[in-house]
Amino acid sequence: MVNINRVVLTGNLTRDPELRHTPSGTALCKLRLAVNTRQKDGATGEWGDKPNYFDVTVWGNQGERCAQYLAKGRPVAIDGRLDWREWDAQDGTKRQAIEIIADNVQFLGSRGEGDGQPQFVPANAQASTADFGPAGADDDIPF
Repeated sequence: MVNINRVVLTGNLTRDPELRHTPSGTALCKLRLAVNTRQKDGATGEWGDKPNYFDVTVWGNQGERCAQYLAKGRPVAIDGRLDWREWDAQDGTKRQAIEIIADNVQFLGSRGEGDGQPQFVPANAQASTADFGPAGADDDIPF
């Protein structure tokens, strides 16, 4: 049986990137991506956009570039994989989250006015996630 875990999304950042470093010094950048889905309202028959929100982690040099050049509202394309994790929150409850671990991030538009020209941020180094672990971030989600 073949297992495939691939995600490709294009959307806009809902907040500025958050750059942190693991205890060993590896950079990790957290992004929040909004991707709209068109759907028809059953009551009115009108078409509208339903936003979907995704948490994205970008490791290493690529994460540093994302923190340097991206900002809230910027369109990006993400190619990566899903990662599910579970932990015990501070209040003793079990918590779960699914996030996207980005392999490649493509900047769309520009830092100023959008010109539609894509800009690639290559994954120069594949950072190890061995020292990834809970660090007590907002909403009891480990960072």
